[in-house]
Amino acid sequence: MKQHILRVSALLLLTGQSWASAIPFDGDIRNNTLAVSPDERLAIVGNSQTDHLKVYDLKRGVLQTSLPGFVTPRNIVFSPDGQHFYVTDSSKGVLERWNAQSFRLEDSLALGPGAFGSAIDKQGTRLYVNNQASNTVSVVDLANWRVLKVITGFSGPRQGVKLSPDNSVLYVTNFRSDKLSVVDTASLTLRGEISGFNKIRAISLSADGKTLYAANSGNDTLAKVDTPSGRIVSTVSVGREPYGAALRPDGKALYAGNLKSNSLTEVSLPAFKATAQIESLRGPRQAISFSQDSRTAWALNEDLSVVELDLASRRIERELKP
Repeated sequence: MKQHILRVSALLLLTGQSWASAIPFDGDIRNNTLAVSPDERLAIVGNSQTDHLKVYDLKRGVLQTSLPGFVTPRNIVFSPDGQHFYVTDSSKGVLERWNAQSFRLEDSLALGPGAFGSAIDKQGTRLYVNNQASNTVSVVDLANWRVLKVITGFSGPRQGVKLSPDNSVLYVTNFRSDKLSVVDTASLTLRGEISGFNKIRAISLSADGKTLYAANSGNDTLAKVDTPSGRIVSTVSVGREPYGAALRPDGKALYAGNLKSNSLTEVSLPAFKATAQIESLRGPRQAISFSQDSRTAWALNEDLSVVELDLASRRIERELKP
């Protein structure tokens, strides 16, 4: 315990370029992240093994810049207006605000080592951050750049965290207990749990908020959850070790990122049937995003290259290389 405290204290004292040589706080936990700007001009990507982020220009199909200074970057989300993006780093124990035009770090908010997955509301006023080490979720007031509340009672919350379409409910994955916590965002309190998962990873929600989809990397399935009853109503087999469960905007298909199969599995909706395998990816996980018209998907490879997929033909149209 004493060694753990000393290690955390040392991490908290590090600033600036000294982070480049820092020992990861939770480097044994691996994940990746990809965020596409609201105007679909930029894709910003990272993974927990790389100390920088890559910024791709999606219009030109080229790497635009790299952003250094990270240790274990965990999640990236854009503000709804596209002016900023927010990055969590579990070793630095912070939430960072970056300017999406200048690519400069504007501010950093201490949340404690273990800061992981994040979700932002539609108004861009609140951001919720999982902390897998302290078993908490921090609620951040973005306008005033402060923590409103730290919600307790979780069990290893990692990357999976999603808001319902009306922002009234927050769903938080608990990797250690394999349960999904349901948080009331008005009172900022836990109001229930959903169980029955097997190494739960990414989650997605339908447009009406009545259905949730979750990736089970422990048994190679996606689960379909009826949110009003809080029950798993169906599962479908996909590839090996699915981490992703990405729902495209038109709600017609769901995509599993299969880490060990190096593929995406397309699951048709509402039938909830596996209809196709998209091959030739390299270690895809949760990092899958879509164009608003649901014609294009972007998926992150383990080397931080991005594949651009035509969803109608299920073909890789191009690969953006770091």
